[in-house]
Order: sequence, then structure tokens, then C-alpha cells
Amino acid sequence: MYDRHVGLQAKMSPFAGFMMPIQYNTITVEHLAVREKVGMFDVSHMGEIFVEGPEAEAFVNHIFTNEIRGFEPGKVLYGMMCYPDGGVVDDLLVYREFEPDHFLLVVNAANIDKDFAWIEEHAKGFDCKVRNESPVWGQIAVQGPEAESVLVGTLGLKEAAALGFYTFYDTEYMGKRLIVSRTGYTGEDGFELYTSTEGTIDLWDRLMAAGVQPCGLGCRDTLRFEAGLPLYGDELSPEISPVMAGLGMFCKYDKDFIGKEALLAQKGGELTRKLVGIEIANKAIPRAGYPVETPEGEEVGVVTTGYHSISLDKSICFALVDKAFSALETPLCIRIRKKVFPGKVVKKRFYQTNYKK
Repeated sequence: MYDRHVGLQAKMSPFAGFMMPIQYNTITVEHLAVREKVGMFDVSHMGEIFVEGPEAEAFVNHIFTNEIRGFEPGKVLYGMMCYPDGGVVDDLLVYREFEPDHFLLVVNAANIDKDFAWIEEHAKGFDCKVRNESPVWGQIAVQGPEAESVLVGTLGLKEAAALGFYTFYDTEYMGKRLIVSRTGYTGEDGFELYTSTEGTIDLWDRLMAAGVQPCGLGCRDTLRFEAGLPLYGDELSPEISPVMAGLGMFCKYDKDFIGKEALLAQKGGELTRKLVGIEIANKAIPRAGYPVETPEGEEVGVVTTGYHSISLDKSICFALVDKAFSALETPLCIRIRKKVFPGKVVKKRFYQTNYKK
């Protein structure tokens, strides 16, 4: 795909071991294409790890915070893999495949090697096989209110229209498996298409010919941020647990999983910091790493992601703050160099998402 991006004069930058397109046009043009019409992303850098065997379900349930038992083939779940202390190895999607005892784990690009080593280590003692197939799979995300009509009309993937949110189906493309999944990372309706590297290039070319706006990592970040979605390394990390990040709904405590005891302790009152949304009155941009202070000047946290929102025309951010200052409407300030800008705690989902029900 590299030559395709360079041919489109994309601004390229290294990310997770790949040269990735940051933007083709302006970030604003690409962002609004996804919010208002349709855009596409080359996300072939993401990792695909397959788990299969008689004890595949028991194993995946052991390393994954969400509950996969009773979860039908063709469905997708979001959750985390945690360390024993509750810190996050990675956040990921788990696909229950149509073949019995087969699962696909889709992990973050920067974490593929670390995740695979961690998964392999913990698979010892379970009757299952683990395969890292990341190098042979490509992935294109088609996102926005017109995504369904593009998949059906341009690519002829008619079955896509019947998919509900977080479901998928299998078909073939250019003689290789194609997974069509109604998932995404933008807050809009959309699909993720996983297939061979050759098939990925062909799909991209067909979508380009149909006039779909190519989008880079720049607007991928602004879109996911507005929708309240975390980015590993910013809002989740070995130091930021799912409970701190407000993602406890993806942790099911009526089963055993690695990190459960630590997360229960945090839930029960040992939590010291929480991730919050903050809106500031000024148009100044709160960047990652900027200090968060009380109106009296006490430093109580740090910004993890911040932008002047393209969709909302507001300056907003995620911040990790001391728990005592995490309630909605709590007045907090962002220090931007030598100036302090007043704001308040708001809900982390800044933008009203438009997922397919």
C-alpha cells in the first residue's frame, strides 16, 4: 500500500514500524468526510492473532476481560488483556469465528510482538494453538454514514447491509478469505475489511475509483477522540487500568481472568486516579502532557489527548486526574505554557455517536 499512499502525495510518517499516511488532504477535510459522507483508512498495520483448539474458548476467556462464553459465531467483542496488577497489556477485538473453537484477536500495531509473546506464554497448559498472521493480512476501514451504500453498491458486498453493530461475516475475495465486520474507530457507522495483501490493494483501488476519500492517521485520532474511544499508550497502558479509564463495563467479574483481583480492588475503593473529559472555555488547544490544575493552582492531573474539536468547535481533552476531582462539572484548569485556561469536567463521549443498532 505504501506506493498507493505516496502516489496520492500523502504526508508519511513512521508508526509502529510502518511508514503510515498521516493525511492526504487536510485533517479537517478527511475528518468531515467521515462524519458527513464516507472515508477509508488503510489499517493494515493492525495485528491478527488466531487461537484455535479444544480449549481455545477457555484460554481466550482467561486472558480477556470480557465474557466470551455464550457468545455466538459471527459476533465481535471489545475488551482488554491485563497484567496481574490490573495494568493493560493491550485493548483488542475478539471475533468468534464460524468454525468451532476458533477465535481471531485483533490487536494494536505497536503491540503485536509484545502481545503475541504474552499470549503464547499464557497459552501454556491450554490445549490450543496460537498463530500470529499479521504479516499476511491487510485491512481497510470504510467509515461514515454512506459506508453501507459503498460496500453494497461499489464492492458488491450485499450481505454487509444485514450486519448489526459488532457482527461480521466471511466471504471470498480474489480467492482468499475476506472478513467483513461492522466495526470501527470513528464513532460513525462503518466496516472493517480483512483480507490478503493483494485483495486489500484491489479493494483500495476500487474504492478510490468510486471517489471515496482516503483518510490518514491524523483524522483517525481526532474522530476516535471525539467519540470517547481510548488509544493504547494514551488512555490505556500498563499504568492506566480499564477501571481508571472508565471501561469497567468491559470487565466481567463473574469469571476468572488475569488482573481480576487488582481491578476488583480498584473498583472497591483503591482507585486513586480517573480518566475524565474536560472542556475549556477558550479556543486554546490542550495537548497531551499539559498539567491539569485546580482553580487554586494545585496540580491534580495531566492531559492524555486534546484537540480543538473539528465537529464541535470546542477545545476538549481527556485527562487523568486525582479521583477527588473527577465528578462531572468539577472546575479544573489546563496550564498551557505560562497561561492557565479554566474549564470543567464533562462526559468523555464528546460527540453523539452514530452506530448501526
